[in-house]
Amino acid sequence: MRMLATLMILLLEVFVVGACALATRPTVTQPPGLRLGHTPTDVPSTAAAPATVAAAQVVSDEVAAGEVLVGHWEGEIAVAGQRIGIALDFALREGQLVGIMDVPEQGAAGIPLRNLRLALPQVHFEAFEGLRLATFEGRVVGEELSGSFSQVGFSGTFRVRRLAQAQEALPYREEEVTFTSGGLKLAGTLTLPEGDGPFPAVILISGSGAQTRDEDIFGFKVFRRLADHLTRNGIAVLRYDDRGVGGSEGNLLECTTACLAEDARAAVAFLQGRPEIDRGRIGLLGHSEGGLVAVMVAASSADVSFVVLLAGPALPGEEILKRQLALIMRAQGASEEDIARAQERQARTFAAVRTGAGWEELRTQMEAEIRAAVLALPEEQRKALGDLDEFVRRSAAEQLAQVQAPWFRFFLDYDPRPDLQMVRVPVLALYGERDLQVPAEANAAALREALRAGGNAAFDIFVIPEANHLFQRAITGAPDEYAKLEKDFAPGVLELIARWILGLAAR
Repeated sequence: MRMLATLMILLLEVFVVGACALATRPTVTQPPGLRLGHTPTDVPSTAAAPATVAAAQVVSDEVAAGEVLVGHWEGEIAVAGQRIGIALDFALREGQLVGIMDVPEQGAAGIPLRNLRLALPQVHFEAFEGLRLATFEGRVVGEELSGSFSQVGFSGTFRVRRLAQAQEALPYREEEVTFTSGGLKLAGTLTLPEGDGPFPAVILISGSGAQTRDEDIFGFKVFRRLADHLTRNGIAVLRYDDRGVGGSEGNLLECTTACLAEDARAAVAFLQGRPEIDRGRIGLLGHSEGGLVAVMVAASSADVSFVVLLAGPALPGEEILKRQLALIMRAQGASEEDIARAQERQARTFAAVRTGAGWEELRTQMEAEIRAAVLALPEEQRKALGDLDEFVRRSAAEQLAQVQAPWFRFFLDYDPRPDLQMVRVPVLALYGERDLQVPAEANAAALREALRAGGNAAFDIFVIPEANHLFQRAITGAPDEYAKLEKDFAPGVLELIARWILGLAAR
């Protein structure tokens, strides 16, 4: 990776090295510096994305203004003689213009855009906040959006063009919906097969991190693709934006996996009130951390009739993180010595999270490593970061805040096996043979043992050959290749899920 490319946009966490346990976003370990986007690597955290995605309000006559930006745009940022490819996606959600940014070459996807403001032809938007704040001031002319870009002392330009996308007439109904969870409005999309119903239905629950209803990862719209296939096969599907993302209210940073389960329960209640839905055939499909959510709800609700787990963890969070750290670092070519050092840092971080002791020692080491990384940069790039002491202090504080967040503390100690033992409904579990984030062998074995211990014999477990964490056909399974693979499921995955759900009625 070119040096400047590793420098732009977001400080790489050099202290907490590893891989985000459950985020469906890819995670990488690269040289320290600033990047366009990054999910911290051994911290399964929602902190990499802003807690609330501010959207441009587009009402009445201004709806047309918002529609000027709707669509998929691709291009690049040019800064200091370097070019970094980016993709932007804009959409209207209930009169609000929302957007996300991908930076494929840096392993970043689904970065929510903030403070979208339109005064056509002028367009303003931002990514991140605080130390990471990146500002875009653009002008849209026809199918091109271009202007200035700035962050942490770097200034440059950006230019993107909207790509034409063929609009297929869908053989099913698609409806924008909202429902309430704990006083918060959550927004989503309900797809309904042709006919009057009532139809079997499934609720899609995303992996960790700030996810839109499509679970868009490097252009692979995991949930949109899944919803399309299931609905074409006679199954209604509800998918929704996470708290604080897209059209949904709330602050994801304040939420643990347990409160995400409350959102899923609210989704079930919403579907029960729809006349097109068969109340006795409402199921949950969780991807990655979404699998934990699905199990929590199914263990305590009589309203869930089946569960589908895609890379669903069946081991405690700490064990998932430990396994993932070594697997991903090894796949990315790290030495065993580097892996051992990362494991030692990880262990001390976990101890601090649990005991509350040792934070100052961790802060000191973190600041030393960040300082060393910055001092290794070319002089021009060091100067662009401003005051070195302040930069190091703020960077370390932000990283520590991620592992001190409620989400991480809950995940670290949560063991899904007791809840799995309480699930009495049919379960379909799929794992990827080359998944390095939720390794197939260990988790499939733990899942099987837990379900049997609870007396549930109605389950099917499959390991998909060559599949990664996103169920793409993979080469190594390493997260840094997600963006390079075909943006679709491995052969047979979608058909297996649809066939299993539809076959439940025959049991």
